[in-house]
Amino acid sequence: MVDPAPSQHLFADMLARVHAACSALVTDAAWPDADLSRVVVEPPRDASHGDMATNAAMVLAKDANAKPRDLAEQIAAKLRVDDLIASVDVAGPGFINLTLKPHVWADALRTVLHEGDAYGRSGVGAAEKVNVEYVSANPTGPMHVGHCRGAVFGDALASLLAFAGYDVTREYYINDAGAQVDVLARSAFLRYREALGENIGEIPEGFYPGDYLKPVGQALVAEHGDKLLKMSEAEWLPIVRARAIAMMMEEIKGDLAALSIEQDVFFSERSLIETGNNRVAETVDYLRSKGDVYEGRLPPPKGGPVEDYEDREQTLFRATAYGDDVDRPLLKSDGSYTYFAADIAYHRNKFDRGFREMIDVWGADHGGYIKRMQAAVKAVTSGKAALDVKIVQLVRLLRNGEQVRMSKRSGDFVTLREVVDEVGKNAVRFMMLYRKNDAVLDFDLAKVIEQSRENPVFYVQYGHARGHSVFRNAREVVPDLPEDAKARAAYLKDAAVERLTDAAELDLLRRLAMYPRMVEAAAAAHEPHRIAFYLYDLASEFHALWTRGRDLPYLRFIINNDAEITKARLALVQGVVSVLASGLAILGVHAPDEMR
Repeated sequence: MVDPAPSQHLFADMLARVHAACSALVTDAAWPDADLSRVVVEPPRDASHGDMATNAAMVLAKDANAKPRDLAEQIAAKLRVDDLIASVDVAGPGFINLTLKPHVWADALRTVLHEGDAYGRSGVGAAEKVNVEYVSANPTGPMHVGHCRGAVFGDALASLLAFAGYDVTREYYINDAGAQVDVLARSAFLRYREALGENIGEIPEGFYPGDYLKPVGQALVAEHGDKLLKMSEAEWLPIVRARAIAMMMEEIKGDLAALSIEQDVFFSERSLIETGNNRVAETVDYLRSKGDVYEGRLPPPKGGPVEDYEDREQTLFRATAYGDDVDRPLLKSDGSYTYFAADIAYHRNKFDRGFREMIDVWGADHGGYIKRMQAAVKAVTSGKAALDVKIVQLVRLLRNGEQVRMSKRSGDFVTLREVVDEVGKNAVRFMMLYRKNDAVLDFDLAKVIEQSRENPVFYVQYGHARGHSVFRNAREVVPDLPEDAKARAAYLKDAAVERLTDAAELDLLRRLAMYPRMVEAAAAAHEPHRIAFYLYDLASEFHALWTRGRDLPYLRFIINNDAEITKARLALVQGVVSVLASGLAILGVHAPDEMR
């Protein structure tokens, strides 16, 4: 379900006005129709240059057969008569800087108050179906903090895309058909024997040694008694594997729930081959019919490891025809399909379910897999679908600057649940997003619970709580100020916000006006960290204005002998808390009314 988009935001409105000015020039000068899609309106890099800037002349000069600077002057002349624009300046080779009239920012605040929690919501996605696959951790144990980052990133990205108007499906791919789940089954069978009273000694090398498999062994005893001991491995392995996977997935879902993450689809890899219709074989046959599969030999890897290289005739996917560096094997030497073959079938299944845009969130060790998978999606969908892979880099877990070690195979690792229990889901979610996904993240268990500006999650949440503190204190001057957010926004929408003329107040108004554009840009780039960065900047400006009011009494939010300016500043505070709450909701972080 996609919510309706609100009215056009300020940057989109200004872009439409720039487009209109350019279109008028096309008509006046009779030069060929220009491609206006390359024209953007954005904040200038230097705030002293104005409120907005456009590249219109720079990107349209060739179409107009004119020098960029000359074309910029023509566009500027059209824009100078616009009722929202106070001044237009042409800079450098042809950039156009716009300064807006003061009432524009007051009107932008009224838009925030009018639209409430819909402010910033966009229709740019046009209800396009998008599949976001994330987490997809092997069901071989509890989730650790490394999984946590991909889980939070994927979930926030899905929420961001939904807020921008896309029809989003959140998906988890269960890797339940590979060799690792057979190792899981054998590891669980050891715990089953242990639960029957046998001394199993040291866990063999290569098995999963963690105590988390003891409950699986106990469940198998409760269900089967000692019957499994009388079976051959070929008989007991599928039974134990199914029980172990089911219990591990329940634990994983519980871990995700601790972070308020719920996915719409859990897709089993095994279902591709065990539902009476081998989708992997069918997909390989389909690619073969298109000429994209052939029998051949691969050359040795150049400058890379050769341990896994097999000099033999193989069944190969013609990946190089779709942008990859080398063709890729689809069958192993034992005749079974490679993981890659199953992944192709899985992504073809996504396409068959109607997804033309797919986003996969992968761990740092999968970077070398991207080109082949994107090539496969092109081939299997005949270029009708696109795959964007977002790599989530490693997390260094620290405590007071000292690294906390973790290793899934050793059984000595810090679980996601332990981290959430120690610092809370809000700190985990925000801080996992307070760095771009492809950069290594230091997560310090001590620092993320500090109550200081250096702790971004505290500082942003405190901004929301401080706003509500202002409302509580303001009732001495404005006794009829409603407690309900929607009623309060409606009450304040007619405030004399034109009286907000201090430079810091205007900066805050500009920051609020940027929110819808920032949402669209973050959604287009698939970068939810932009929301976190924006919220920190917004909270910082709000806190700074509050501090100025402490030093300069005339700038305080509450002026006892001036109810009109008090209401205007309360409207500004309402705009701030509304946008903070909106952005935090996208990130899945609570917006508190009080800090406790």
